[in-house]
Amino acid sequence: MLGTMATVLSATVVNVALHDIMVEFGIRQGQVHWLATGFIAAMTTTMLASSWLLDHFGVRKTLACAMTVFTVISIVGGFADSPAQLIAARVGQGAMAGLMQPMGMYLVFRIFPRERRGQAMGIYGMGVILAPALGPVLGGFLVDEMNWRYVMFAPAPVTLIGVLMAWRFLPLPPSRPEPYRFDTPGLLLLGATIGLALDTLNRLQELAGQEWRIGVQAIVVLVLLTLFVIRERSTRHPLVNLALLRMPSFRNANLGAMALGLALFGSTYLVPLFVQTSLAFSATEAGLLMLPAGIVLGMTFPLAGRLADRQSARSLVVFGIVMFAISATLFAISDKSLAFGWLAFWTILGRIGIGFMLPALSTGALNPLAPEQLGAASSTINFTRQLGGAFGVNIVALTVEFGEHSDGLPTIDAFHNAWWLVAAFVALAVVPVWRMRA
Repeated sequence: MLGTMATVLSATVVNVALHDIMVEFGIRQGQVHWLATGFIAAMTTTMLASSWLLDHFGVRKTLACAMTVFTVISIVGGFADSPAQLIAARVGQGAMAGLMQPMGMYLVFRIFPRERRGQAMGIYGMGVILAPALGPVLGGFLVDEMNWRYVMFAPAPVTLIGVLMAWRFLPLPPSRPEPYRFDTPGLLLLGATIGLALDTLNRLQELAGQEWRIGVQAIVVLVLLTLFVIRERSTRHPLVNLALLRMPSFRNANLGAMALGLALFGSTYLVPLFVQTSLAFSATEAGLLMLPAGIVLGMTFPLAGRLADRQSARSLVVFGIVMFAISATLFAISDKSLAFGWLAFWTILGRIGIGFMLPALSTGALNPLAPEQLGAASSTINFTRQLGGAFGVNIVALTVEFGEHSDGLPTIDAFHNAWWLVAAFVALAVVPVWRMRA
């Protein structure tokens, strides 16, 4: 739980500092969003390596080493003196976070019996969700009272405690499978595909004079993706077990997880930037706006987890999608005269929706699987959720950048367009989710 809390804290705490980073380094929103996108993209890519590391080194060594490296990168990144160095540090943080995040879900589904997994995921999620609840508040305080650099240092104490607890409490594996070769070509192809695809989307912000380059990059992305699929289908131990995606329930749950990633990371990126840029909120006020929603989300998780053990997963996920779509729509029709309380309430509605989606998607995807499939399956569904987040943040940032600007900053209309886009994408996920097994 501490490992996942650190990754979520690191992913969310930087959002309230984006405005100050833009001002200090003199960069636009189209570049600063890489602090969020680069983190999520690196996290998405390395996440799939966790299954191989679990098989070869066990959860104790893997988690402790990833946390140690994460701590060092966080401290070094706080002293960055250029945007490139800061983005590189965020990519490094994301790479380690990708190794850390699937461990919690893996342990829950290995340790708890089938009829208690939803409850366990709810309790685990309640602890994990403290990070996005407290992250923006902590980040806002650090930015206003100290300096934005302290948001890079913020996760380090959590991971240091996690290293000590990992060595003290996590078990050594009683037995390990026969050693097998890691799918390094698959990881490189996947990383290149995701990175180049995100770069291609980013270049659309300055389309004039780059049409040929963008077109060539798009073709290269398709070629890399094709090579990755061919590699995964032919190798004995693939990075992504494509056979799992042939199961309709698991495949549809993964499509729902992509929508969840877009909802979670897209809204967490948009809300602080929206209220600071368009409504002139301070970083502390932006953080406080997120606090009630985080607390409500923490309260929602145990309830949603228990319901996931007893009710149809797809009905819970559809309810969550509807709640989040309503929240995004309300933000899309907002104006500058709205009171703080209404904005906080709309954020709460969205977080209730996310709270109902996550446990139900996890149980709906993993419960039908055999124990030996859980390592690969938990990595895969975490991967698809992060993939939705990576492309979601990038598409949202692109929409804002294409929108109307005033004095170099996006206007409220630009953010309205982004909220409409998020609402539409998440609502479309109802189709695959409804096809999940009841």
